[in-house]
Amino acid sequence: MENDLSNYRKSYEKGELLLNKVPDNPMELFQKWFYEVDKYFVEDETNAMTLSTIGLDSYPKNRVVLLKKYTYEGFIFYTNYLSEKGKAIEQNSNVCLSFFWHGAERQVIIKGKAEKIAENLSDGYFESRPRGSQLGAHASNQSEIIDDRQFLEQKLSDLEREYEGKDIPRPKSWGGYIVKPLEIEFWQGRPNRLHDRIKYTLQPDFNWLIGRLSP
Repeated sequence: MENDLSNYRKSYEKGELLLNKVPDNPMELFQKWFYEVDKYFVEDETNAMTLSTIGLDSYPKNRVVLLKKYTYEGFIFYTNYLSEKGKAIEQNSNVCLSFFWHGAERQVIIKGKAEKIAENLSDGYFESRPRGSQLGAHASNQSEIIDDRQFLEQKLSDLEREYEGKDIPRPKSWGGYIVKPLEIEFWQGRPNRLHDRIKYTLQPDFNWLIGRLSP
């Protein structure tokens, strides 16, 4: 099989990113970009991000997860701690997050360290989830091999009966991670492939070093 994609072309012309106009803290720029993309550009899920980990087999692996909160401290998402990604983070907390907002012709790439958030914060978010999602967290031993989908559907049915009329507790193996950034790069597409790239690097005094990268 062969499919030549060399003629795929697009000119990026929707914005610019100038070094003298960015804030001192990258989270302020992230908040501005996220708001603009969410309001003015068509994205299925603005909070969809790619999480990259180093697996137990020493290979990197990417998957899309959903950002659920961001603060000056970092980026929070939720998953099963015993999943493939959870086991990878347990062994090596160095991760990378990336957002690609094609409508705005923007990317954000975040290098940082992942750590579990406090249990009460995971409890609070779990309680806010739809009941079906709560049951799904119990039904799925994420990343484990199963025989067929019927196994999952039967397990869900059993759980629906078990918790009928009852509150559903958060599984102890399910909760949140916060990725605390060490480096954040903002990429704005520009014409002629001369894209704007601004990188923030965290310094020992917790200030951010800001620089422009060649495209």
